[in-house]
Amino acid sequence: MASPDHLEDLRRRVHADPTSIAFAQLAEEQRRLGQLTEAVATCRTGLSTHPGFMSARVTLGRALLALGQLDEAAAELQTAVTANAENLAAVRALADTLRQQGRTAEALTRYETALRLAPNDPDLDRIVRRLRADADTANPGIDPVTASRRAAATVATLEKWMEAIDATRTKRRA
Repeated sequence: MASPDHLEDLRRRVHADPTSIAFAQLAEEQRRLGQLTEAVATCRTGLSTHPGFMSARVTLGRALLALGQLDEAAAELQTAVTANAENLAAVRALADTLRQQGRTAEALTRYETALRLAPNDPDLDRIVRRLRADADTANPGIDPVTASRRAAATVATLEKWMEAIDATRTKRRA
């Protein structure tokens, strides 16, 4: 965590040169210190000059997430993930956001991506296993006999449908 002197130095640098990329570091330090509203404002100001600075977008997304502004957080984090699908911080924060939005299946997909990027992260592994288990509980599979019967019935219906289409085509050609 930044010392008060370091934080003040960053503030002075950004104030002296509003186009400085130091805004991203200042915003991240503000976010870490829980100064979330300040972090959001710092990011938005800096991103108006440097819209492609993805680490600042991640910081903005994480600060918005912490503030409970989930739609805005998801948008910022999606932008960062689109720019770099291997940005672990962005993928993880997007997964957290989706999970808080109740978009569990999408969150699980993002957490699985994060776990591929950080395969030794026990926290990610635990989250993925829990969400998979929850999904299995919420959507229990059907037994193999029933599944086989349903598949056979579906195939039979499709075959009849295809025969009807073929018969119609034959009549049209005649």
